[in-house]
Amino acid sequence: MHFLDQAKIYLKSGAGGPGAVSFRREKYVEYGGPDGGNGGKGGDIVFEAVAGLNTLIDFRYAQHFKAKRGNHGQGKDRTGAGANDLVIKVPVGTQVLSEDREEVLADFTEVGQRIVFLEGGMGGRGNASYKTATNRAPRQHQPGEPGEEAWVWLRLKLLADVGLVGLPNAGKSTFINAVSNAKAKVGHYAFTTLVPKLGVVRHKGREFVLADIPGLIEGAADGAGIGDRFLGHIERCRVLIHLIDITGAGPGNDPAEALRVVEDELAAYGAGLEDKPQLIALNKLDLADAELGAAFADELKAAGAQLVFAVSGASGEGIEELLDAVLAYLPDRTSTETKANEVEEQDEEADDWSPI
Repeated sequence: MHFLDQAKIYLKSGAGGPGAVSFRREKYVEYGGPDGGNGGKGGDIVFEAVAGLNTLIDFRYAQHFKAKRGNHGQGKDRTGAGANDLVIKVPVGTQVLSEDREEVLADFTEVGQRIVFLEGGMGGRGNASYKTATNRAPRQHQPGEPGEEAWVWLRLKLLADVGLVGLPNAGKSTFINAVSNAKAKVGHYAFTTLVPKLGVVRHKGREFVLADIPGLIEGAADGAGIGDRFLGHIERCRVLIHLIDITGAGPGNDPAEALRVVEDELAAYGAGLEDKPQLIALNKLDLADAELGAAFADELKAAGAQLVFAVSGASGEGIEELLDAVLAYLPDRTSTETKANEVEEQDEEADDWSPI
């Protein structure tokens, strides 16, 4: 399944049906007169958040959505049938933005959330409604009101409890594979992760959703690399796990430099990411000794880090203590488990995401 987290679409609600011009003509009926009915209402454009979707790829192949118009009125005072609403199903976490992307028009955070985005036009009046004591045979009618139309952007922000950040090749894919049911691609080169990945973590009777995004590099907030595009997917996370390569083999010169680079990019992006609680994890402990890990932990604390853990995604060392710390930031069990079940069902139905 291809991953797409933004799309531009055109929407138009249905126009109202025109009113009818008709006169009653029946054999053996003494009096005639106008009997044209009103037109039917046009269809609304409705957005609905549904489970089982985690990408906007469907909107790559269908960008125009037009609801049908209402039926015209008929004689014998018959009102035209209203058109059915056009329901557009989107993943939970989708935002509807204005064409200039400056205003959030709708935000879907729960399954089943439904919003009438554009209302269909009202049906026009038939000539029967114009009859008065002085106008006994009116021939005027209304054509029905036009529908509303708009270009909008859809932007998907994945809903996860915990976000995983770090420089490229910090071991994020190995880590999420070790702690969750995810099947992220792992490679000995930077940017093996090209799109966000969700995994369900089960720890001490609790379940939560972990999101892994592509690695960040210096200047990402200004468009360098690809991680800046996906930072929006961790805006809703309650806590961030910041993985740092303990070997210093990544783009940062040392763990303290790696910490500075990522924190600077989170602050430059904004949206409150710099204020989220962070758990700093020195990863790849299996490639270094404990003494070096302790020295780097002291260096990171001197640089401003509060909680520092030494872990190994490959061997599993130190992961339990890190996950224990994560649980302290999560809400009650019911809400996180419900979200985790939805993510797990989606993963069973879909293949691994791939770049578009």
